[in-house]
Amino acid sequence: MFAEVPLFPEQASTTAQRVDALFFFLCAVCGTMAVLIAGLVLFFAFKYHRRAEDERTPRITGNNPLEWFWTITPLFVFLIMFLWGANIYTSVSLPPPDALEIFVVGKQWMWKIQHPSGQREINELHVPVDQPIKLTLTSEDVIHDFSVPAFRTKIDVIPGRYMQIWFQPTKTGRYHLFCSQYCGTSHANMVGSVYVLEREEFRQWLDSQAATGSLADQGRQLFLKFQCITCHSADASARAPVLEGLYGRIVPLKDGRTTVADDAYLRESILYPEAKIVQGWEPIMPTFKGQVEEEDLIKLLAFIKSLKPGQTPVRNEESLPPLDAPKVPPGGNPKPRQSVPTYQPQGKSNQP
Repeated sequence: MFAEVPLFPEQASTTAQRVDALFFFLCAVCGTMAVLIAGLVLFFAFKYHRRAEDERTPRITGNNPLEWFWTITPLFVFLIMFLWGANIYTSVSLPPPDALEIFVVGKQWMWKIQHPSGQREINELHVPVDQPIKLTLTSEDVIHDFSVPAFRTKIDVIPGRYMQIWFQPTKTGRYHLFCSQYCGTSHANMVGSVYVLEREEFRQWLDSQAATGSLADQGRQLFLKFQCITCHSADASARAPVLEGLYGRIVPLKDGRTTVADDAYLRESILYPEAKIVQGWEPIMPTFKGQVEEEDLIKLLAFIKSLKPGQTPVRNEESLPPLDAPKVPPGGNPKPRQSVPTYQPQGKSNQP
């Protein structure tokens, strides 16, 4: 029975060996010091215990070299621990440029996962082997914690914020996914699996999953649905900043500050548009808090991040009409279709 219970999870990522090496170093140092201190306590208690009622302890003036030794030596040991841990933490916090970004939304009591090409999963995550994977995570309700022990990956998932972590799996297989932060009555059921596949097998899996377009395509539909194009038109009549090439740029604000147009800034601008007013523009944008869910925010962000110069959708009234749309004669109303009573106001048609 005990043979089936591993003492440590399998090492299945590039980070796992580094984390384990630091962990064993900490255990060795702390264990050695615990044994040394306990042994010295017992030794001194036996060596210097009172042997007679009239025995008095001699005056001890101290030993400066010894005191310097036990002050400086632990300092260097602790600095090694700090620098070693900070190096691992920094490397895990900064994903490589070629990392595949996958979005994760935590919700009582499930993990909802969205791939860039539009595939969606619940409590399962499929990734290719030997490929850096960047996770962008947020929560819809309470604090969760995304944990994959085999990858030594663990990060709090906080409502209203985007958290990021990355890993690079090195072995194919199925690995456990947990929520390691108590999040309610069914916390123990918030589990899942990470499937690491060969690259060709991963491509086949993507092709086999139904998707209604990439995240950017779905975000474009939401961009038009919420009429964002009315102000963010990227033309002479625009009443809001141009979004093309915005992601990652430095944005000057009305109060003289600057900020970086990252995921957090874009999310805040959609939900709380008056929090940071862009220099040269007026705060006329309404809030979309309560109208846009976390999954839809991710789609909108994917669309904005993908916008290149000249890619902003045109206004509906500037779009070409459908092939079967009624023709509008110059200065007149469109001719209604037969047997279908219709009404069109004077002027330019609003039909797409």
